[in-house]
Amino acid sequence: MPPPPPSAMNHGASSSSTEPFPAFSPPDDGYDNDRDELDFIGNDDDHDLLRDDPLQSQQQPNLSSPLSFKRKQKQTGLFSHPARLITALTGIGSSSRNSHDIPPSMPPGVPDTTGTRLDYAAGAGGGSGGKDSLPTDWLAEGPGRRVGYEDLTAIDWIFEYTKERQRQRTLLRRTHLSPFPFLGYFQRFLDGSQVWAILILTGLAVGTLAAAIDITTDWLGDIKYGFCASDDGGAFYLSKTACCYGYDELSKCTGWKTWGLALGATSKVGIWFAEYAVYLVFAISFALCASLLVKEYSIHAKHSGIPEIKTVLGGFIIRRFLGLWTLVTKSLGLVLAVASGMWLGKEGPLVHVACCCANLFIKLFPSINTNEARKREVLSAAAASGISVAFGSPIGGVLFSLEQLSYYFPDKTMWQSFVCAMTAAMVLQAFDPFRSGKLVMYQVTYSSNWHGFELVPFILLGLLGGIYGGLFIKANMKVAEWRKSSSWLPGPVIQVLAVAVLTALLNYPNDYMRAQCSDLVSNLFSECSKLKDDQFGLCKTGAASAGTIVLLIFAAILGFFLATITFGLQIPAGIILPSMAIGALTGRAIGIIMEIWQRNHPGFIAFRSCEPDVPCITPGTYAIIGAAAALGGVTRMTVSIVVIMFELTGALTYVLPIMVAVMISKWVGDAFSRRGIYESWIHFNEYPFLDNSEEMAIPDIPAAQIMTPIEDLVVLTATGHTIASLTAVLNSHPYRGFPVVSDPRDAILLGYISRAELAYILHTSTQPPRSLPPETEAFFAHQPLADPRTTLDLRQWMDQTPLTLPSRSRLHLAVSYFQKLGLRYVLFVDRGVLYGLLTKKDVWYVLNGAEETRRTARTAEEAPLGIARESGDGESAGLLGTVGLGDDISLASPMVDRGSIL
Repeated sequence: MPPPPPSAMNHGASSSSTEPFPAFSPPDDGYDNDRDELDFIGNDDDHDLLRDDPLQSQQQPNLSSPLSFKRKQKQTGLFSHPARLITALTGIGSSSRNSHDIPPSMPPGVPDTTGTRLDYAAGAGGGSGGKDSLPTDWLAEGPGRRVGYEDLTAIDWIFEYTKERQRQRTLLRRTHLSPFPFLGYFQRFLDGSQVWAILILTGLAVGTLAAAIDITTDWLGDIKYGFCASDDGGAFYLSKTACCYGYDELSKCTGWKTWGLALGATSKVGIWFAEYAVYLVFAISFALCASLLVKEYSIHAKHSGIPEIKTVLGGFIIRRFLGLWTLVTKSLGLVLAVASGMWLGKEGPLVHVACCCANLFIKLFPSINTNEARKREVLSAAAASGISVAFGSPIGGVLFSLEQLSYYFPDKTMWQSFVCAMTAAMVLQAFDPFRSGKLVMYQVTYSSNWHGFELVPFILLGLLGGIYGGLFIKANMKVAEWRKSSSWLPGPVIQVLAVAVLTALLNYPNDYMRAQCSDLVSNLFSECSKLKDDQFGLCKTGAASAGTIVLLIFAAILGFFLATITFGLQIPAGIILPSMAIGALTGRAIGIIMEIWQRNHPGFIAFRSCEPDVPCITPGTYAIIGAAAALGGVTRMTVSIVVIMFELTGALTYVLPIMVAVMISKWVGDAFSRRGIYESWIHFNEYPFLDNSEEMAIPDIPAAQIMTPIEDLVVLTATGHTIASLTAVLNSHPYRGFPVVSDPRDAILLGYISRAELAYILHTSTQPPRSLPPETEAFFAHQPLADPRTTLDLRQWMDQTPLTLPSRSRLHLAVSYFQKLGLRYVLFVDRGVLYGLLTKKDVWYVLNGAEETRRTARTAEEAPLGIARESGDGESAGLLGTVGLGDDISLASPMVDRGSIL
């Protein structure tokens, strides 16, 4: 088991009375392990630092005198403590620090909890005052201590941002109290520059990795056809483009040797079959290696990763999804998968690669690494660099992150995204992986303008793009459901092998399908007047154009079929480039048809605006508009696609046709389903993602109809517990957390304690140095006469200020709470009495129409799901992993590390 998780310094204790605690000498081991229960009397500096804490806003203005109906507290003034008078007169806090202010070194086996919870002081009095200087209940309320988040659970956005605000106030206070203000300002400058350092490092890493992936993929993709012969001054490690650099026509390049000639074949038929066989061997081998890499080293490297990234940015924990092994496996597997010639792309996976790079650099800065909300802001900004290097479109990358990925995207994140995307694009430009001065292979520039009559075929392309997107999503989901439900199917590696064999067999006979997707798209986008080497015969004229049109449409149909069965396999695979290729094939075919029509009937009324002796129709523009329409139909993006295509073409005049096609494509696609391909996979995997920008159809019903009523909840009372009884509750019920009430009769809500925190404190309290026996009394309410050395006060681990709603609230209001605030759960109360509980997973089920399925699918053997809100499987069912009853955390072993999203 990994070591126990980190925690944080404690400014509060677990119990107190109106009298000071008796003296207690902790073990002389370099660490005061009883601080959690004993050290609630901090020095005045700490008290002043937290005076403005919003978490304590419910108390009296004087924190040492909380609201109490027992007796009136004496007011503490400036003269109640000498240090207060000095501080008031000089404005500088006392230079002497309590020994507890600086955490001492911790011996092995003792968890270091620094930085993983929100420190709060609920009104500790003076350090050595009498009984009147202490409040009746100094731990009146607070968000509770945290030990991090378990795998496949949601984060608490409010808690994380509150923790960050308190940290910023502490930095500001230290600056004002420091005798050297310059050092304080410098420290704040360094703290503010951490995000920029992470993003610049991420941009550098992503640009370098993208260049390496492009170069390696280009070389491995060309190896299937031949190699660069060393006898002509070349080298085996060069791709065909690099080997034939300087040749206008690659067919005249003598340094490139095809496998047919290298194997000694003489006849055309022999050469064709020899090259076909070598193509099959390489294509199948690359796909098989990619699948084995994913299976053996990181299962999280499969697919595009964008559905999971959307879920993570929405506040969900998927451990190891952004780890080092995932980054290495994704990069190597992506190179092999794309080089295999399967109908997949590297654009989507590059976003995953970018987030992995950012997450590794985040670990260098603890202030960001220990705050899950800030971490997601940085990941949102870093995701833009993936699209930036994929399309050579920095601005499009920023808009892609805003429109498609991010759950929370403030203005500062947009600026950060821009810097990261720009850095990555500059690095990729410096490497120039294609030796063309362009960021991507399919970057083109159009010099001709479009005509008004062309809006009709552009609208047709938008219709076809929307139809393609709707049909593709439905077909891909049907294939995914069939794979999931068919128990007789072989393992994922065999499935990849079978699809790779089928793809290679179908690709090679068709010239348009044989080429790499990036090469194909590059040629489909190009103008015939600027194309020096027509490898695919796209610029044929006369009767030969009919064969070209048939092959283009046939390739688009086969590509649709292959992409449908490929996307979802256990290999790194994106859908952006295949969709662009299918749309470009269709668009180029329609462009050639329009070109033939205009040439044969120049007097037609629609063609009278064409200038004589100047090409009127540019089929390449139809290809790029078709690609944009297909991409819009499958992803349902709008603005970012238009900007990406504009940055690819550099032609401002074609922005309007692209906008028209993308708009119509989205409308037609929405007629099939409101979900794009990424949202469909989120729904298929049952990730609890609630899009805060999506207009959902929310039933107009009371929230009480879907919440778990108190009768079905396992609740904890304020008193009457022992460590053994609470341990038994954890072992008997797999729920993620437990509401705490005053007593079974009144059920006044006192707070909510998560399973992770309860299990952690129960485990650590029974270990040295405290070594409390199992029969030790534990409680969640203030016990004035309790001895903190022989009892366990759990209030500091309980959220005493959970968000609540009246029990008669409508579901729409509850959903707004979950969407806008990123909540994990909401408690329903009336006049303080607990009535029920609603979790994020429950809301997700209801909004996705799975309520009846959820209720009927439960069996006695299954862990409670759905109606057993916050159960062990409640947030993980259908995800990348499950947490069954047998996987509960053992209280007899150290807790697993849950301080990261890795």
